Amino acid sequence: MTDLSDKEVEKANFAFGIYDFDGVGTVDAFHLGDCLRALGLNPTMAFIEKLGGTKKKGEKQVTVEEFLPIYSQAKKDKDNGVYEDFVECLKLYDKQENGLMVGAELQHILISLGEKLNDKECNDVLKDCLDAEDEDGMVPYVPFLKRLMAM
Repeated sequence: MTDLSDKEVEKANFAFGIYDFDGVGTVDAFHLGDCLRALGLNPTMAFIEKLGGTKKKGEKQVTVEEFLPIYSQAKKDKDNGVYEDFVECLKLYDKQENGLMVGAELQHILISLGEKLNDKECNDVLKDCLDAEDEDGMVPYVPFLKRLMAM
């Protein structure tokens, strides 16, 4: 049994149903992270694997009865970071404390720190979320984070 409210169980069942592509009451464990993200969580890939997610499609199926405790556990995880945490991290690169940082530094952060993005993923994220650099190569990081968190 989980400690989820009736409303949370309803939301979890709805999200689970979206990723039950075949309508058989199971979700491929490859999509476990996607399902949790659809419920407003931000688990890391390592945490998803710890919860039973897989890196390849077809390796494992999860039922809704198995998913609800996973969702409950993921909700309790405090190691995800929130918007304010990310703002504080990027402030470290804001040398003039004006809301701007060097665009190349942001790209470097995305491909080299934490859960690293590959070059294509990084370019896609920057294209979708980042304002154009000014003449000094500076970008506003708060609007970038807002767009990124809304994805």
